[in-house]
Amino acid sequence: MAPHSLQDEGVVDLEQNLNDVEIRPPSPPPMSAKPPRLLIIGAGSRGRTYARCSLQSSNGVIAAVAEPDDYKRDDFGSKFIWGRRTSPPDGSSFKDWKEYVTWETDRRRRQTAGETVPEGVDTAFICVRDDLHIDVIMALAPLGLHIMCEKPLATTLEDCTSIYRTLAPIQTSKVISIGHVMRYSPHNMLLRKLLLKDNAIGDILSVNHTEPVGFWHFSHSYVRGNWRKESVTAPSLLTKSCHDIDILLWLLCSPAPGSNAPEHLPASVTSTGSVQFFRKGRKPKAAGNATNCLSCPAENDCMYSSKRIYVGKRHLGVETGNIRWPISIVLPDIESYGDDIDKAKDAMLSVLAEDYDISTPQEVIDSKNWFGRCVFESDNDVCDEQVVTMTWEDDPLPQSSATAKDALGARGAKQATFHMIAQTKKQCQRYTYIYGTEGEIYADSKTITVEDFRTGETKTYKPKLESLGHGGGDHGLTRQFVLAVDRVKNSGWRAEDAQRELIGCSLEEIIRSHAMVFAAEEARRERKTVDWKVWWDKNVSTM
Repeated sequence: MAPHSLQDEGVVDLEQNLNDVEIRPPSPPPMSAKPPRLLIIGAGSRGRTYARCSLQSSNGVIAAVAEPDDYKRDDFGSKFIWGRRTSPPDGSSFKDWKEYVTWETDRRRRQTAGETVPEGVDTAFICVRDDLHIDVIMALAPLGLHIMCEKPLATTLEDCTSIYRTLAPIQTSKVISIGHVMRYSPHNMLLRKLLLKDNAIGDILSVNHTEPVGFWHFSHSYVRGNWRKESVTAPSLLTKSCHDIDILLWLLCSPAPGSNAPEHLPASVTSTGSVQFFRKGRKPKAAGNATNCLSCPAENDCMYSSKRIYVGKRHLGVETGNIRWPISIVLPDIESYGDDIDKAKDAMLSVLAEDYDISTPQEVIDSKNWFGRCVFESDNDVCDEQVVTMTWEDDPLPQSSATAKDALGARGAKQATFHMIAQTKKQCQRYTYIYGTEGEIYADSKTITVEDFRTGETKTYKPKLESLGHGGGDHGLTRQFVLAVDRVKNSGWRAEDAQRELIGCSLEEIIRSHAMVFAAEEARRERKTVDWKVWWDKNVSTM
C-alpha cells in the first residue's frame, strides 16, 4: 500500500504549487538497499539524457547499455557505468537489444540451474529509433521488465494498439511510462493545478496552443535528419508534436487532481497541414542546380547553410565549442577531437560533403541522414506547418456522483486549437492562450499570467526551472518513473498504485494521445471531421 504522505518520503508531489519556490536541480530520493537497476537501450541524445537525469535525480543505478555504435556504447559505458575500467563488467554492455535479450534469457536459465550469475536489470529505457520501439517492447514484455519508452510509442496506429494489448495485462505488476516529459515540468504542473484544482479562470472554454519549432531546428531534424520522411518514421505531428497533443488532452480530458470522475472525452477532431516551405518550389534562384550546401553558389547568403549551422558560431556549430546536440548527431565522435577545433571542423565538413544522386539505391538514402543536403532539394515529406482542432461537447456527470457544479462545470463544451509551425525564431518555446468563463491565462515557457475577470486582478507566476531539459521535465519524468519502480521493487507497492501516484499517467492515456494524432492525420489527409468516439471504437477500443 502507498504511504499516507508521499511528501514525507521526499517524493515530488506532481500537483504542488511551485510558484515562488526556489527550485534547485532535484536531489535524488534516498537509495534503497537494492536500488532499481536500469538498462539504457540506445546511447544517443535521449539515452544520454535519461542516463544523466537518472544519476542526478533518481535513486536508481545504470547497470547496462545496448548500443550498436561502438564509440557511443563505450563512451556511454565509461561515463555512466564502468568508469575507467579497461573492459565492461559482464552483463553491462550489449551491441543491441537483441543481444541483451539473448544474454538475459540465458542468464535466467543459468540462475534457475543454480549457477552464480550477474544481477539482472529491473527496467529498460527504450531510446532507439522510433520505428524500432515496437520490436523492442515486444521482446522485453515477456521478460517482465518495467518499461519507459521514449516518445512516440510507435510510428503507426496498428503498432500502438498492438503495444497497448501486449502491455495491458502486465500493468498489475509492472509500471509503464512514455517520454511525454512536458507533463513533469514545474511550469506545466502549475498550469494544470491553476486550471483544474484552483479553478483560476472558471471553466475552460477555448485553448490556443502553439509549438514554434524553430527554422533551423526543423531543417536539422525534419528536413535533413531522422524524421524527414513519413514512410521511414512517421508524421511530424507524431514525432515532434505528440508532446503537445498529450498536454492538451492532459489539461482538457484527464480528470482534475484528486478527482475520481471519468475522463471528459473529445467529440471531434479536424486538421490541415502540408509541406508548405521546405520544397523545391521555394528554392532560391541563385542556388541554381546545387543539391549540397558546400557546392552551392548561394551558400553564403542562405540561413539554412549546413556550414553556417554546424560549423559556424551563429547557432551551435563546432566553432562555438559545442559537442552536444545537434553537433553530436551529425558527428557522433565529436568528443574524440578534444580541443582541436580545426580537426573537428575538417571532420564536420567531410560529413556535410556527403551527398546522393539518382543512382543511389533508395535503401541507402533511407538508411542515413544527409546533413549537407540543400533543404529545398531533400526528400522530406512531413508537414512543416499543421493545425489541429479538437472539440468537446457537454458531458454532465450523473447527479448521484457529482455536486451540482461538477455535474457540468469543467465538463462543459470547449475546444482546443494546436498550431505547429517550423518558420520561427523561437525554438520549441511553446506558448498557450486559455480562455475561461471567469478569466484567461497566457502561458509561455517561463511565465503564467492569469487575468481574473471577477476581481480585475492580474497575477503572474514564474516557476523556477529544475533544468533546461524540457523545462525540468526530463528530470521530473526520470525521477518519478525510477521511484515508481523502486516502490514496487522494495516497498511492496502495487504497480497500479505506483503508476497512479508517482507516474501520474495511465497506459490508456498514453494510447489516447497517440490515437488522437492518427485521427488528426486521417482528418487532414481526407479533409474531413473525425467523430472521436466512432473512430476510437473502430480503431482502438477492441480490448
